[in-house]
Amino acid sequence: MNHVLEFPGGYTRSTGPVIGRFLTELRAGRIVGVRTAGRRVLVPPLEYDPATGEPVTDEFVEVGPAGTVREWTWVEEPRKNHPLDRPFAWALIRLDGADTALVHAVDAPVKAMRTGLRVWPRWRHDRVGSITDLECFVPEVTTIVANVRTEYTVTPGAALARYLDALTREVFLAGRCPSCESVYVPYRLSCPQCGSVIEEELEVGPSGTVTTFAINNLPDPRAPQVPFVSAYILLDGADTPIIALLGSVAAGEVTVGMRVRAVFEGGTVKWFAPEREA
Repeated sequence: MNHVLEFPGGYTRSTGPVIGRFLTELRAGRIVGVRTAGRRVLVPPLEYDPATGEPVTDEFVEVGPAGTVREWTWVEEPRKNHPLDRPFAWALIRLDGADTALVHAVDAPVKAMRTGLRVWPRWRHDRVGSITDLECFVPEVTTIVANVRTEYTVTPGAALARYLDALTREVFLAGRCPSCESVYVPYRLSCPQCGSVIEEELEVGPSGTVTTFAINNLPDPRAPQVPFVSAYILLDGADTPIIALLGSVAAGEVTVGMRVRAVFEGGTVKWFAPEREA
């Protein structure tokens, strides 16, 4: 059997000086508590100290507006009369400067909810003097998403220009140090180890060995798909690796020691692929 108790037009009651002050402050966009004789600040304010039963003082204290979640419970399926129409948390929130906690809704993903979470109130635009003037609380801003895009032009020096020119012919140009005999790719004019001038040019690759790699989950216009793999590849005949994309292979199948071969397209290296696919 269902029964509904309803007062047409609403039930009017007087608030008294303590609750009335609290609701009036909410209408103004402020949260206040009341101080007890023992100097504790009660939020929401009560007319009597629950610890002693004595009347509270007439001293009101502005608190918050931020606070800390002390306890919480998750509401996966909100009901019609709940403050939010999406999953949310009921939480005990101790506002800064208060000694007691306020029960209110927190609008946050369940993964963000935790004891100790710092939250701030979200106020309704049109306030009437009700606890619902506080629409809910939301977590502090701790991260932002900043769009970053930098366009720049690189002017190659003499050594890099020769290396890039060789790539248009599908050749990896390297240089051999006359002193330590290290073979560097890309080609360079001096040895970074001993400082000797490099004059000898030679071709290396186009095959090589993966020495280390990373699986990337952020899109890149040069990548074959997401996730994609970038790898350090030691070209045959070289002593220093180059970094390049890997294609024609699933990210989970890449291994250190894999043999790969350059795939050229448009006068440059598109990526490296396993030798069986290159």
